[in-house]
Amino acid sequence: MAVSLTSSSSSRRAVHGVPASAGFAFEPTKTRLKPELQTMFARWDALFVALAMAQGVWLTARPSMALIAIGLWWNANTISHNFIHRPFFRARAWNTLFSCYLSLLLGIPQTFWRERHLAHHAGIVRPMRRERLMVIEMSLILALWLALLVFAPAFALTVYLPGYLLGLGLCYLQGRYEHARGTISHYGRLYNLLFFNDGYHVEHHARPGEHWRQLPERMERGACVSRWPAVLRWIESLNLCGLERLVLRSALLQRFVLTKHERAFRRLLPLLPPLQRVGIVGGGLFPRTALILRRVMPEAHLALIDLSAENLQTAQAFLGNEVEYVNDYFDSAAKADFDLLVIPLALVGERAAIYHSPPAPAVLVHDWLWHRCGHGVIVSWALLKRLNLVKR
Repeated sequence: MAVSLTSSSSSRRAVHGVPASAGFAFEPTKTRLKPELQTMFARWDALFVALAMAQGVWLTARPSMALIAIGLWWNANTISHNFIHRPFFRARAWNTLFSCYLSLLLGIPQTFWRERHLAHHAGIVRPMRRERLMVIEMSLILALWLALLVFAPAFALTVYLPGYLLGLGLCYLQGRYEHARGTISHYGRLYNLLFFNDGYHVEHHARPGEHWRQLPERMERGACVSRWPAVLRWIESLNLCGLERLVLRSALLQRFVLTKHERAFRRLLPLLPPLQRVGIVGGGLFPRTALILRRVMPEAHLALIDLSAENLQTAQAFLGNEVEYVNDYFDSAAKADFDLLVIPLALVGERAAIYHSPPAPAVLVHDWLWHRCGHGVIVSWALLKRLNLVKR
């Protein structure tokens, strides 16, 4: 499918195969595909249509606040999102009908959502045009809401409305944290199975018209990656950095984490050959790893790699000029010129890739207690942490 983003509202060029000047023109774009691809795309599009229909049946038969909220969030980021970029039907009338159905199902006019979303991809602010289909979709939604208020007011006010608002809140979190520090991907298998590769967000923005099944093949080298799905990504800023700053304020906590981490390091270091160069990723706020390795391996050259210059200045107050400070982003996909790399729990990047293809001859990876890989030792039950050793 041809992809062409335009910033001109008067342009007649196609946006993701649909004319930019139309609300939902639904041109039969799939007839342009190679014949051998048409069947595959039609089959997977049929899956989305079937799932949307099943969601409507389930919602009608067993309505609940949770089902309304989660269904809105899930559908908006899977079925509706894919429908925006690649309309499912070759016939214009069927696309119009399905757009109206999704509008009723989600309570969001799909023409309005499409206009805003394509403007987001184009990086422009485009004034909203009142399309005929948008008016129809909004009228259908208002008629549904009015019917609920008249015939089932208790359900409308105590189940539907709270569920709808909660679903919109989940969608807001999703959109905000997909772009919290630039466009970010998440490569977790379960999330991408349930959300049809929605986690490949950097790849999607690079190729907005790409079919969702091809996105894993377009994985961007050096892309900004999070280990958390977008809706849970607030945990990164709330949790680990806050704990690090708490440790900075307490000498007692510093002694505790140094003791626990040094015990784990001493158990794994005998498994390694003599080391000359050691890279410590994210060694900023409280540089426990550098403090420990400076004591147990005084002959090794240590380098702290941190994207935050402020964090490196904090570390320098503990370490002085005895280590090298590298103010840069650590690319987990690139090979590193170190004998040993130490990866933090708060890594900004793809941890699974490090386990699969270690960027150095030996890598020590801080991870959650329940994730054992390679030679692993527990750092602390209280901290829910372990230290894993992987080698090339």
